[in-house]
Amino acid sequence: MKLVTAKYQGDLFLGKLIEEENVVFNLSLAAEEKGMEFPGSMLEGLQLEEKFLEKIHEISEAYRDNLLFTYGLTDPDLEWMAPIPRPAKNIFCVGKNYRDHAVEMGSEADIPEHVMIFSKAPTTVTGHKADILRHEEVTEELDYEGELAVVIGKKGRGISSEHAMDHVFGYTIINDVTARDLQKKHKQFLIGKSLDTSCPMGPWIVPKEDLPNPHELNLITKVNGEVRQNGNTRDFIFTIPEVIETLSKGMTLEPGDVIATGTPAGVGKGFKPPRLLNSGDTIEITVEGIGTLVNNVL
Repeated sequence: MKLVTAKYQGDLFLGKLIEEENVVFNLSLAAEEKGMEFPGSMLEGLQLEEKFLEKIHEISEAYRDNLLFTYGLTDPDLEWMAPIPRPAKNIFCVGKNYRDHAVEMGSEADIPEHVMIFSKAPTTVTGHKADILRHEEVTEELDYEGELAVVIGKKGRGISSEHAMDHVFGYTIINDVTARDLQKKHKQFLIGKSLDTSCPMGPWIVPKEDLPNPHELNLITKVNGEVRQNGNTRDFIFTIPEVIETLSKGMTLEPGDVIATGTPAGVGKGFKPPRLLNSGDTIEITVEGIGTLVNNVL
């Protein structure tokens, strides 16, 4: 299952991708026509915890013989939004979670011993096929980072690694766009990571039941069709349960929280000389079992 937030003829809706037909089933409109209660946003749905998927299955069953009764074609009729267009909190990001990336950005001395966390402001989030602003007035070093992202589906604090996956709803893709010069200038990550449109997310969320092993996924980033990153989540330094356990020590994780799990080697800054982003560039990030997030630099 692939759960979508999009607009069709100007109306925001929640949908379910029907891959064999290449259309999105409009869950919101279908529920309205059947008189069923249904959340108005992905964030509201996630706050229902396990009842969210129950409602989706209920609506799908009601239209079992005609799932295409209400739908929007994926192209060109839909305006893709991030699955969670405006997260309630900053996006949590794991820094240097692949050894090769830590080395390309410094040396083996930069491989972390403990989970390294920074964040991106909610205003950074944009959707699949949306433009990434170049921000030439503030940065000369805009870079890409393809990442698997975890979506929390169950509230918790002090979560043990053994029970961490019980709190995961599913997975999506994030491009952790970064202004490297601002990151260096301010000696921390928030400003360099939080430019508007610097967190493309999507195209959808895949529930964890449909992606049972998130630690064995190929991740490929292309810029203008050229492979720049080619990694696998098996190479995480810190696993998803370890990250959730660390984050939740004294801090409550809530449904709709998003955790970007880190990027493999091959970012633009890691090349000699650097190969950073320019206006007109197209970035495609593919994560096995999820799909491909595509954005252009404006």
